[in-house]
Amino acid sequence: MSTNSGSSVDGDDPVRRRRRQVERWTLLANRIGYLVLALAMALFVIAFAVGFSPTMATLVVACLVVSFVLLAPSIVLGYAVKAADRDDAERGL
Repeated sequence: MSTNSGSSVDGDDPVRRRRRQVERWTLLANRIGYLVLALAMALFVIAFAVGFSPTMATLVVACLVVSFVLLAPSIVLGYAVKAADRDDAERGL
């Protein structure tokens, strides 16, 4: 019986199953967060070239806030999942 992180081991252990679920959600939040951050940068460049308006400034700030709200916890949780996986591997679990 293998102790490596395989699908049968993850399916039997509720902690590892939950960890995989958190990993999937953090990956999605990272992708969306970086996409919204790129949108904020693009909007800033467009506003800089065309001329800033209150609407453009609001859109840039809103995109930045959304990206930071998504990225901050997802980056921390992503590192936590990786550290937990590494700890399990070192302990032979």
